Amino acid sequence: MKLFAVVFLVGLPVLAGVYVRVAPSDPARWHVSPQGATRDMATGVVRVAETGPDGLERLDRIARGAPRTHVLAGSVDEGMITYVTRSRVFGFPDYTTARQVGGSLHIHGRLRFGRADFGVNRARVDGWLSRLQP
Repeated sequence: MKLFAVVFLVGLPVLAGVYVRVAPSDPARWHVSPQGATRDMATGVVRVAETGPDGLERLDRIARGAPRTHVLAGSVDEGMITYVTRSRVFGFPDYTTARQVGGSLHIHGRLRFGRADFGVNRARVDGWLSRLQP
């Protein structure tokens, strides 16, 4: 019985950690247009920023250079891109979708697992936006 308890207590967190790293990211679920006005939420952030018509192109260069970040779906030519950024230690995925609407850039950064992101998405999105400013 003790062996079972040890295997369960050690194995369950390991399996959960593996799942977080290998779970597929469905573009149909995550590559969706950001909605609403600038706001902070427990699970992420929405930002609308006046960037000019080339905001998405400039943001794309910044995002592609960010650590542990890759494109899930979309392109500058399409007018909308979704990025996946994984946390350094555990590899939790966060999704950031950016869409160009005229001279405005609409961005939604959100977590996949959990109930709160502890400001991680806000820090990333606001950091990327601050680098867009001349």
